[in-house]
Amino acid sequence: AMSWAPFFYPSGEYLIFTTNKHGFGNFELYLVDAAGQREPVRVTCTDGWDGLPVFSPDGKQLSWSSKRSTNKQAQLFIASWNHAAALEALGLSASSARETTHDAAAPVQTTAAISADELRRHVETLASDRMEGRLTGSPGERLAAEYVADRFKQYGLEPAGTDGSCFQDFEFTFGVSLGNGNALTLRDTADGSSKSFKVDEDWRPLAFSGTGEFEPAGVVFAGYGIVAPASGDDEGYDSFVHLDVTDKWVVVFRFLPENITAERRQYLARYSTLRYKAMVLRDKGARGMIVVSGPNAQVKSQLMKLAFDAALGGGSLPAISVSDAVAEQLLGRTGKSLKTLQDELDTGKPAMGFEVRGITLASTIDLKSETRVGRNVLGRLSAGPDHREQPAVLVGAHLDHLGRGETSSSLARDDEQGQIHYGADDNASGVASMLEIAEYLADASRNGHLPLERDIIFAAWSGEELGLLGSNHYCEELDKLTPEEHNIAARIAACVNIDMVGRLRDKLLLSGVNSSSVWPREVERRAVPAGLAVAPVEDAYAPSDSTSFYTNGVPSVSAFTGAHADYHTPRDTADKLDYDGVRKVTHFLALLTRSLGVHDAAPDYIKVERKRPEGARAGMRAYLGTVPDYTGASGSDGVKLTDVTAGAPAAEAGVLAGDVVVELAGTKIENLYDYSYAIGALKIGEEVSIVVMRDGKRVELAVTPASRD
Repeated sequence: AMSWAPFFYPSGEYLIFTTNKHGFGNFELYLVDAAGQREPVRVTCTDGWDGLPVFSPDGKQLSWSSKRSTNKQAQLFIASWNHAAALEALGLSASSARETTHDAAAPVQTTAAISADELRRHVETLASDRMEGRLTGSPGERLAAEYVADRFKQYGLEPAGTDGSCFQDFEFTFGVSLGNGNALTLRDTADGSSKSFKVDEDWRPLAFSGTGEFEPAGVVFAGYGIVAPASGDDEGYDSFVHLDVTDKWVVVFRFLPENITAERRQYLARYSTLRYKAMVLRDKGARGMIVVSGPNAQVKSQLMKLAFDAALGGGSLPAISVSDAVAEQLLGRTGKSLKTLQDELDTGKPAMGFEVRGITLASTIDLKSETRVGRNVLGRLSAGPDHREQPAVLVGAHLDHLGRGETSSSLARDDEQGQIHYGADDNASGVASMLEIAEYLADASRNGHLPLERDIIFAAWSGEELGLLGSNHYCEELDKLTPEEHNIAARIAACVNIDMVGRLRDKLLLSGVNSSSVWPREVERRAVPAGLAVAPVEDAYAPSDSTSFYTNGVPSVSAFTGAHADYHTPRDTADKLDYDGVRKVTHFLALLTRSLGVHDAAPDYIKVERKRPEGARAGMRAYLGTVPDYTGASGSDGVKLTDVTAGAPAAEAGVLAGDVVVELAGTKIENLYDYSYAIGALKIGEEVSIVVMRDGKRVELAVTPASRD
């Protein structure tokens, strides 16, 4: 007989294979235990062809090829797989079935060497359908956390979480939803008539709105609701000159004046966010804020989404968005249309606000906060009791992602709404890398090849996508342990963060090399044996968990292989990663971590100021669909694009991946800050010129920005 095409079950306890022991042309599937000590067990019983079996990464399904179709042509078939029944049929211990909620995902039998195959298996497990995008506080995230904890135990790490476990839970407010008591009523004070508006159709509370019952109050109009001080050559702007908003509902336009210069737009952008407008109104004693987009805004939806920002929380001022039609009813008796008012303000010249006489507005705002529990996973590679008082090295990667795109940071296309955001690169790749480093160093320590001077803590953070919630919670808990100032730095010597390392191109981007004098030397020494080109970036405030530690006095670096068009979409899948590239990055970071662990002196800490200008992206509602190369590969000669989103304005204009943007809307582009400011100054729907360098030639194209909202 011919037996072939073996495939291991994910737990490594048995394998499935194809054999024709029942006849030359009759191929069937059989199981056999991994040790080969028991008689194989038959799986299929259909005459003809059944072969090439493959288990899904979570072990819940079997796929194979069969000619049992009606036309007797080979097709792929999928069936549910009963792991416990398979163990019983093979006579294996029932206890090995691991009938837990996270049943089998990566092989129990692994090697200490950093392996591309094992990295792939980690990613395929974490980015599988069963994990459902690992949204913070979701069942999928719990499965992923249990998977990581099992690996820590397998490698021999000590639990470093709460109450002797690997887990550290934290509670957070995940989002808000509409309650049953929302109401908005307009009353005519002359005849006493009233009109009620429909929530979610005519109006909708903002996610950060205050809640409760708000008695009838008058209404005033305050233009764009912007207060910006004069600064240098920038003139001030005040929407509230001679306008008393005390105890009044204040109608404001949503963004900022449309027909102003790029420079003026950049200046006003930081004062035009709704959070800032609400703060101004609150401090002026207003009853509430009413936001209207207006006909000139060209938004996709006039009512704002009820998207909660967990990092910013709510406020006390009631704040709602209304449709243009509702705003027309509020302002109609003034004799001015919404279009007329917006046209006047869009010139950039401040216009006097006014009170709308003869009406009052009353509202009840009922928002339900949803509280969830996130879970960090923590393991410790101990240097021994003699070194326990030394500050530890921390290697971390965030485990969470976006679920099915429930958060406002999803970039899914309209036809991808509600689909699983797998997060293979972001950040199953980083967690896989962290796990391989843990296994590699634990094995070296166990075999006497790692003379540690300090512990190494391995962490899978939760809540990164919602605002570094898990790593901040960890720092807060450390801060409670001793009353000493800077006690976090006294407990953590250095932080190595791994966030999106799955798509290596020319080089690894390593942020934070200016946070300690030791990084440049260490990076250069460890990159060579790893065969890796590393681009050091002097920005210690990376948008990842390393910042939680750096701002607490810990020298920190963060590894990143670059942005791409699949970022924060359902298209970030395991099959698109470069696993040999992940292996190189992991090898480099393992050597870097090893060096930090065996040296008796902790890295020094250098405090640097944030480079990114405040508010640089605050007003960036324009969308081009370009993905910059954050390694700064173009130097000061423009911004290289690593990708261009298909169907986006830039792609429609003919911009290509690999182009270097040198000019946008007449603004010279030398770096990412120039590019951010230039995009923030664009007007939606207004065609502008974009100049790129392509194959050494200057190419000028016309692009029409779309709206992000």
